[in-house]
Amino acid sequence: MKQNSYDNPGFFAKYSQMPRSIGGLDAAGEWSVFRAMLPELRDKKVLDLGCGYGWHSRYVREQHASSVVGVDLSEKMLERARAMTQDEQIQYQRSAIEDINYSEGEFDVVLSSLALHYVEDFDSICRKVYHSLAPGGTFVYSVEHPVYTALPEQDWVYGVQGEKLHWPVDRYHEEGPRTARFLDHDVVKYHRSIATQVNGLINSGFRIREMSELKPEKQLVERDPEWKNAHRRPIFLLIAADK
Repeated sequence: MKQNSYDNPGFFAKYSQMPRSIGGLDAAGEWSVFRAMLPELRDKKVLDLGCGYGWHSRYVREQHASSVVGVDLSEKMLERARAMTQDEQIQYQRSAIEDINYSEGEFDVVLSSLALHYVEDFDSICRKVYHSLAPGGTFVYSVEHPVYTALPEQDWVYGVQGEKLHWPVDRYHEEGPRTARFLDHDVVKYHRSIATQVNGLINSGFRIREMSELKPEKQLVERDPEWKNAHRRPIFLLIAADK
């Protein structure tokens, strides 16, 4: 199922008010780890899957990537990205991630930030990304952590005083769609285990270089106290893999 909740006016309006929508990469708690996983970008051809507002596309060009293709299914996202971009070497394309079809070895780096948990067939994406990468190329992506996506409620168990007692994990190995409530709308996310993701990459030919479950640094917690809860359960999973 190819989802396009972001072209829903109400959903998009709420998304536009999120801190990361306003503040960009610096407002994304996982950004410092994601950035450190990226390879040298100078003179590289980059594909950005689920590019949204184009924050990552513009960043890699600032690091002297030779060109960037940003892909997103949402026309509203792409309109915002184009309005924020003054760079002829960044090309935005409207497409579902599932429908990408690039030439063999067309890119040196493929990245995707918090988009692939909306995609049903992860193995297919791994194969397509591997095909589109040049030898020695790199795939870096982030998704919501499987501990976070296992149950559709994506919420704590609370005590009588409203205190957060623990984060429930159930149906972990029952992979597939979860209808979650996000920004007052129902969205479908696809839960898949860490093993499924790692094996999907390996079976496509990738070599796993680095993984992170994003243990928050002190300065991140000081900036946003909500991040202290990430010490109790992970929110994001980040993986870097090489061809």
